[in-house]
Amino acid sequence: QVELVESGGGSVQTGGSLRLSCKISVDTTRGYCMGFFRDAPGREREGVASIYSDGEEHFADSVKGRFAISKDNLQRTLYLQMNDLKPEDTAVYYCAGDKPSTYCRSDYIPWANYRGQGTQVTVSS
Repeated sequence: QVELVESGGGSVQTGGSLRLSCKISVDTTRGYCMGFFRDAPGREREGVASIYSDGEEHFADSVKGRFAISKDNLQRTLYLQMNDLKPEDTAVYYCAGDKPSTYCRSDYIPWANYRGQGTQVTVSS
């Protein structure tokens, strides 16, 4: 069982930045696909970013160039750095992951077996 605990959400104005953190209960250095997805009312659930154990990253087109994902394996913590935030980034963000049998990309993350409790990100114009 993998436990994920997120922190770092909040409210910012357009153009601001936030960093989400996700504490992971297990070692994810072998075969794990970890990342973040988001849920917003009236919008389709969206995988935002992923990172595989080998460091390969993938981002949704909507956040490319603005968001960055990283993982500190010693601290067992996943990070999502969000820059140049826009109102359409407003959502509940979830950390998620597992060991996929196929591929690791951002669009896989919403289907991962383990997820955190979610943290609200609100961007005002």
